[in-house]
Amino acid sequence: MFRLCKRAVFIHEQWIVNVNLTLSPYSTSPVRLGILQDVNKKCERFLQQRFPRFSIMHHTLMKGFRLLLEDVKEVGRIKRSMWMNRTNYRDLPYREMKRLILFRRDMIKAIPLLVISLPPFAIGFVLILMCLFPRQLLFPHFWTPQQQRKFQMIDHIKRSQCQAKILDSLVLTVPRLSKWHQRNLLNLCSKVQDGKHPRVSEVYTVHHVFHTSSPLGLQCVKPRHLRLLASQLSVIVWFPSFLVRRRLTTKALDLLYLDLALQRLGLRQLTEEEMRQACDLRGLNSSQLTSGQCEEWLHQWLELSTKVKESEISLLLHSMTLLTLNYPPVTK
Repeated sequence: MFRLCKRAVFIHEQWIVNVNLTLSPYSTSPVRLGILQDVNKKCERFLQQRFPRFSIMHHTLMKGFRLLLEDVKEVGRIKRSMWMNRTNYRDLPYREMKRLILFRRDMIKAIPLLVISLPPFAIGFVLILMCLFPRQLLFPHFWTPQQQRKFQMIDHIKRSQCQAKILDSLVLTVPRLSKWHQRNLLNLCSKVQDGKHPRVSEVYTVHHVFHTSSPLGLQCVKPRHLRLLASQLSVIVWFPSFLVRRRLTTKALDLLYLDLALQRLGLRQLTEEEMRQACDLRGLNSSQLTSGQCEEWLHQWLELSTKVKESEISLLLHSMTLLTLNYPPVTK
């Protein structure tokens, strides 16, 4: 995956180099270079005036390629550093680990588009697909600010609908548990369904229910419930169950290791933008929250996450529902 992306960026770089070589006879003189720059500015103004939508798309596309190139270089540097220093993935600093996770997520989304664009003369078809289905085929590097806000709201609405179904499915699973676990889990679900925000201690009380060998463990949960959990993390749900389970396990472990790295760094080291991104990554819509509310919720999340074992990662995925549906709590 990384090599394919690197190859695509390399081809893009080669194209730029070839263009520069083609223009080299005209760029030796500062005067001619200035003329070319003036012509380029006039062309951009013409596009902005006559074809504003195409101008925005072109600018967004070029900016996206620059950001993607920066990501490829940074990810390459991180992987070289890991190899040279014999560093384990789970021991990486928070920002480097997050960069790897987001890069992998974006590349899984972009690879089909790269494959489609390989045949000759297919680039026109790809551009049409990019215009028609930007949310499905592209990632934030290639979205305009308006699209980012719109798509983030769409994702949040879909996630909220999915989380309500997860809670209902969780209640239906209660009869399959032992009596002591039934009572605790039912009390927790009832509290969330009543619109109350649970305490971390109340959520952690039922952590045994989400062990690997339990009916709510990630390896034992039913396919319908599994696909609901996958939907809140944007995992493709129409794949066979074993593939969805495998992808969901990878994402849950990534989130667990990322939480440990964030705990080592400390929340106070994050900027406000990074804090909001951290909330969004864990299922909470931060657009309607203050920075203080975001920080308070992340404290609660880390308080729970740092206690979760790898055999209980299903609890982490269900907590994206239990700890977000009624946050911030209503004060009377």
